[in-house]
Amino acid sequence: MKHFWQKPAFIRGVYICLALLVSFQKWFLTHQKGGTGATDYENYLIFRNAFRHLCNHQNLYQAFPSEQWDLFKYSPAFALFMAPFDPLPDFWGLSLWNLINALVPLFALYQITPLLPRQKAFIAWFVLPEMVISLQNSQSNGLTLGCLLWAFSSFERTKWFSAAWGIAAATFIKIFGIITAPAALLYPSQSTFWWKLAFSGLFFFFLPLILVSPQQLIQLYVWWWHLLQNDHSASVGLSIAGWLSAWFGWSPPKILITLSGLGVLLATIWMHQQKAGWSERLAIWGTLLVWVVIFNHKAESPTFVIALCGAALWYCSLEKAYYFETTLLILVFIFASLTPTDLFPTRIRTQWVQPYALKAVPCIVLWVYASAKLLLLPPKRQLEAMNT
Repeated sequence: MKHFWQKPAFIRGVYICLALLVSFQKWFLTHQKGGTGATDYENYLIFRNAFRHLCNHQNLYQAFPSEQWDLFKYSPAFALFMAPFDPLPDFWGLSLWNLINALVPLFALYQITPLLPRQKAFIAWFVLPEMVISLQNSQSNGLTLGCLLWAFSSFERTKWFSAAWGIAAATFIKIFGIITAPAALLYPSQSTFWWKLAFSGLFFFFLPLILVSPQQLIQLYVWWWHLLQNDHSASVGLSIAGWLSAWFGWSPPKILITLSGLGVLLATIWMHQQKAGWSERLAIWGTLLVWVVIFNHKAESPTFVIALCGAALWYCSLEKAYYFETTLLILVFIFASLTPTDLFPTRIRTQWVQPYALKAVPCIVLWVYASAKLLLLPPKRQLEAMNT
């Protein structure tokens, strides 16, 4: 019983209980409002309504003010994925949705076989507060994280088709998921991965043909593209773009920020391609998960469950963590997971944390430090060869 907190069954039980408690809380708070039309789980309704709009051959990306307060911003394939939730009452549908977002990443994490059991337990507990924040917003971030972790575990087991499905699925939920595809270069004999990724992408692209005609599907993707273009020019969130604007009043072109980050990421992967040992691959996957959040100019607070998992993976890659590295991870946890909660007074949150994008800053510092370390130090296999 000494290490019961490391047992997968115990951790899984905690995740299940919290997902159900959050679902009940949000449903109950909405029920108490007495049918005013506003709900505490609007994101879930937006996702579910998208399937109904798809069935009715409507523009998924237009405003539906009588049904929901915000726009649907995901792919037509994602709208089709919500089909099983359509007939369910709100409480049961919301509970199922939150359970999927809580358990899929947990399941995928435990498939990464090179990770030690205590490391998996550490990561699961480390991301839990941020997972609750995501669940409270009925977001899809847990599912996205699960797909990316599944791709990671599949790469480690040389399951190229499985890895391709994971990355393609993540991309059709949140388009930045495609950024993880170059990680395939870290593995030998991965040449077949690329056509498998193309096949998986085409599968998800054409999947809505089950319900709509080819002409309608093309129109849906045109509407989606227009939405993404307009969204790109909108305000910045908890990201590098948001940090530069809040701290320095500097707003460089967002595409320039993205390309700069992508250049560093690709240089890191290229330097370590097919030479990386387990610790380097783990560190690079950690930086990848942080990257998809801090370089997403519209990143919101619930998205950081992905970045927190990346930070934990990176920390587990360290053979010996220095004081600065441990301190940095603690700051990531405090500013990302705790600042949105009542542990921080409202005045601090509204006057400092939110205006200055403080939730993102430690993640940005961690990504810069981890990337610099990976670029400046030779791959472990190469270093071992030099010493022999």
